[in-house]
Amino acid sequence: MFPGFPMACLTSAIEPLRAANEICGRREFVWRLVAETAAPVRSSAEIGFDPDETLQETDGLDHLYLLAPPTAEYADPRRSPARLRWLDRTGITLGAFSGGIFPLARAGLMEGRGCSVHWCYEAAFKAEFPNVAASESAILRDRRRNTVSGAGAVFDLMLRLVEERLGRETMTEVACWFQHPFVRDADASQKVPVARAGSTADSLPPQIREAIRLFETHVEDPLRIPDVASAVGLSGRHFERLFKRETGQSPLRYYHHLRLMKARQRVLYSNDSLREIAASVGYMTSSPMIRHYTELFGVSPKDERRLTLSLRQSRMTAPRVEAAE
Repeated sequence: MFPGFPMACLTSAIEPLRAANEICGRREFVWRLVAETAAPVRSSAEIGFDPDETLQETDGLDHLYLLAPPTAEYADPRRSPARLRWLDRTGITLGAFSGGIFPLARAGLMEGRGCSVHWCYEAAFKAEFPNVAASESAILRDRRRNTVSGAGAVFDLMLRLVEERLGRETMTEVACWFQHPFVRDADASQKVPVARAGSTADSLPPQIREAIRLFETHVEDPLRIPDVASAVGLSGRHFERLFKRETGQSPLRYYHHLRLMKARQRVLYSNDSLREIAASVGYMTSSPMIRHYTELFGVSPKDERRLTLSLRQSRMTAPRVEAAE
């Protein structure tokens, strides 16, 4: 656990394993909370968790998962990554939930492997780790690396582990205990919202999905809208009309907002300069990007970065609140 880790990922990992133990009547799964130090770790929900042991102490594991925000830093940047690399050499499975993929990659443990990266961190991750293959899959298991994009997918991964150990019948009963609506296939893609449309990309017509894919893959070198219309086999007028009907925005406005959303990821989750960020989303200079960013989000990138950093620091240094007797 790193300070600010997503609490939902922790509970989504533990609860299905607890239920599986109860259903089969024996302790098939055991879990321990691990941190760099013995001090309580505050989650994203401002709730503190006491570690059972430190990273330097932990041993005898089959799996170890990193839970972190994307901005997580090692308290001991020399010993902690070295300890993770040693654990890897012992043959355990290492993994990451949500932003935990960042410290796992920073430890040099994702080289030559693919990983699941949450869509809201994807631009920042690709900028920091251009040589690590980031996938849109909700879950990716690749040679003793299990990476998961978010809490719902963490639950699905645990169901898979239950099935592999105790069988499909027990896995199904666990899912039904929690009224879990479905179990994702191993290659299922993440659900990604369509900006300002109240829907997800997989529910759109094929031509609009393909147009959005083209927009997504040409952020640094923006395409002309007529060229996108032609690429998806529609006339310019028909494309404009269909796109606006399905997303509530014109293609140009959607594309513009998409580029700024990518810029925002790097503002919030990287240390890149505004000039570098502007270039990465197709702006020749930073000034127009800053103006458009401020108009869309109501705050300048510089101010938003400063406010976010201040919030993270206050979360890490906030005093622990003890429950009343």
